[in-house]
Parts: sequence; C-alpha cells; structure tokens
Amino acid sequence: MPERRITLLQINDTHGYLEPHPELLWDGDQASCEMLGGYARIAGLLTAVRAECRGAVVALDNGDTFHGTFPVVQSKGAALVPVLNALALDGMTAHWDFAYGPAHLQALAAELSYPVLANNCFDQATGELSFPPSRMVTRGGVRVGVIGIAATIVDKTMPAHFSTGIRLTLGRDELPGHIRALRAEGAEMIVVLSHLGFPQDVKLAHEVPGIDVLLSGHTHNRLYRPARVGETIIIQSGCHGSFVGRLDLAVSEGTVSMLEHRLIPLDARIPADPAMQELIEGILQPHRAMLDTVVGRTDILLHRNGMLETPMDDLLLAAIAEAAGTRLAFSNGWRYGAPIPPGPIRMNDLWNIIPTNPAVSTVELSGAELVAMLEENLERTFAADPYRQMGGFVKRCGGINAYIKIENPTGLRIERLFAEGEPVQPERHYTAAFVTAQGVPPKFGRNRRDLDIRAIEAIRRYLVDHAPGRSSLAAGSVTAV
Repeated sequence: MPERRITLLQINDTHGYLEPHPELLWDGDQASCEMLGGYARIAGLLTAVRAECRGAVVALDNGDTFHGTFPVVQSKGAALVPVLNALALDGMTAHWDFAYGPAHLQALAAELSYPVLANNCFDQATGELSFPPSRMVTRGGVRVGVIGIAATIVDKTMPAHFSTGIRLTLGRDELPGHIRALRAEGAEMIVVLSHLGFPQDVKLAHEVPGIDVLLSGHTHNRLYRPARVGETIIIQSGCHGSFVGRLDLAVSEGTVSMLEHRLIPLDARIPADPAMQELIEGILQPHRAMLDTVVGRTDILLHRNGMLETPMDDLLLAAIAEAAGTRLAFSNGWRYGAPIPPGPIRMNDLWNIIPTNPAVSTVELSGAELVAMLEENLERTFAADPYRQMGGFVKRCGGINAYIKIENPTGLRIERLFAEGEPVQPERHYTAAFVTAQGVPPKFGRNRRDLDIRAIEAIRRYLVDHAPGRSSLAAGSVTAV
C-alpha cells in the first residue's frame, strides 16, 4: 500500500476563552503579552488546514473546555455547544468539564456532534463506563483509533460535586485492551487523547506499548518540539486556545512516521472565520457592558504563569484576606487565567481570575495542620512518581513564608515555615481566609464559615483603594532553597 499522509490538529485546555486575549510570552528574561486565541481564529485555522489536506485531518480537543470564562460558566457550558459543533471536531476528553456534575456533562455531550471519550470514568453503581472509551475515524484513507483518558483527579482533589456517582481510574490498566480492540477493527494508527498531564503521559507512554501519538493536556505545556518515548510521539499545545498543535504524519506498511510538527500561535496572522466571529459576538453581546466595566488598574503585569507564586494570585489573596480581616489566606494553584497587562483592570479580568466566584471563607488551622496541608500540596505538585502528581501549581499562600526543598522526599520538603512573620508553632491556632475546598481541603481546620462576600466582589472592593504594584502584593512567598 502506498504511503498515505494524515494531519492531527490539537486544541487543549481552552478554558472557555471565546475571543482573543492577552497571553504571556517569554523573550529572554523579559515577559510580554500578545493577543492570541479565540474560537474564530481556531475555526479559521481548521478551515485552512482542512482545505490544504483534503479529507486527511483529525481534529481533537483534550478538554478543560466547558469552563473558565463568565459566559461559559454562567451557562454551565451550554453557550459553547454551538461553537464546538461548528468546529466539527472528532472527539474530546474532560476535566473541569465535570464542574457542573457528571450528569450535566453527559447532557452536554449528547448535544455535541462528536463524542466525549473516557476509558477511565465509571458509574459507581453499575461499574459501566460513563462515556465511550474510543472511536474509529477514517481520514486520508487511514483508519485512526482514538482513545480518551479523562483527568484522574476529578474524584480525588476536585470539589465533591464534580464526581457525584462516578469514579475515575488512571486509565493505564484499561488502555492495552482498547488498543487491541481497535487494532482488531483495523486501526492503522492509535491516538491517545489524554488529560492526565505531561509528566504522567510520558510515564504512560513508557509503560503501554502500541501508542503512535499521545495528545497530552492538563499541564498547559507549550511543546515547541514533540517528545518521543520509543515509537510514541507526544505533543501538548499550551492553553486558553492560544495555540493549535499541528502534527503531519506518514503512514506506510504499519509504520507511523512524523513529517513535521508546528505549535501554531493564533495571532493576528490567522484569519478569523466570519461565521464563528458572528456566533461568538452573539454569545458575548449580552454581557459586554458588564465585562468591559473598569474596576481598577495595575502597575505591573498580573499573571499566573509561575509554579511557586504569582502576582495574579497575590492580588486574589490580598483581597480575600482584607475582606475576611485575616493575615493569612490560601487559594488553589490554578493554572488557568489570562494575564492582565499593566493598565486598566476590567470585570472580565476578575471573572477570568476566579470564574466560579466562590464565597470567601475562614477557617482555624493549627500550626501542625499548616505544615501537613502544605506538605501534602507539595507532594501532589512535585511527586517523584508522576502518577502521584495531582495538583496544579503550588498552593497560593498569603501571610506565609515557606522555604522548601523541592527535591526532598514526601513530607520533608518544608525547611522553615513562618506565619505572620514568626516561626509556625505546631500547637498555635491561626485564622485564615480561603476560597474553595481546593484552597483549604475539608480535612484541615475547624470552625469553617462562609462570609457574606464572594471572591470577585472582594477583589473589586480591594481595587478601590489599591493598585497592584511591585511591592504592594508581597504578603507571602514560597521559596525553593
């Protein structure tokens, strides 16, 4: 059989970003922002590539799709359904897409023109798969088997309602059987669509043979060059829909070879699809006035592109601490959230920082619990075994100074810990503000209570009297030593 060519297109971790937005880029030691992304540009690029590679394109979405921006969260993902159907994708998997509950995700999936795939999501009552594990598509004369793996952390570290009635495995043990089944059906190429995260996916590729391409998501890696594990090609393509990954492949005599990989920035050079632009504008128009309202300004670039601490989260922590009247504050190390360049801060920015808009809460924690909570989070972030990495970035801490050894074993990473400028005392109790159970898990602390103020209002009020600057947000730190 002659050589055939096929092109894979990947979008991952779009987090509901409907239109172009600032995205942080590094140039040497300088950080800058460029307006990237938007579904109209995604649609324009897909149309162009499909015209170039007639009938030979497979387009896939790694999930973290139905969540992250005001119109998407307020509609519980429904606003995105016509947008996604217009892209005519071939499949997706899931993570934050479970945010409205598994039953709601199943309802959204029923409205899509392509399947949500997950070989590792099971109904607790029946043991049956909650979503199809795989599908076969034929493009360019090549039969391609696609297997989905949803984020395994959905029922482990996410809020409890994400996983009502379901359980999730790693997907590794189930994978070989699905590969064999697809090969038996005539698959010439196996593509795994994973939301485990890049470190986990690399280990998975080492352990499971027979994967030709692994499309990775969750960790927001911009892979300018594919990773290779044996015969497996691994790519991941950033976040917020700012990039599309393109992988051109040749298939011949049972062998899949890479011809070219491109991480394509969706900048102004990518023509926007007019029909998609009109659809997006229709979604946003009812909310424009509110989202464009200026609520403050910043003198520095606010971003979330840092493992240990970031100025965007420093703003969130300062705001919830002021709202609660505490000196300590905690939030989760979320990776999503587009940067805010120096200048005006708008309501849209606040909704991007924390789209769930949870209540500001308070809790009393002992010094021993502070240590245990942070050690648990550091293990979930830096575990030597990638399969034990279950977090985002390091937990964000206000009023805390932690000096850590990242390379140390489990439970032994904190070298010194200070709260309110003093060494933490194991028996002393500290009152802290926090947002969501990811900020302070329910097993830690006592006397929890939700305040009559939500996170976005707390930030808005804080900005009335404060403009974030280079020193104004330095309320705490996590430092690797």
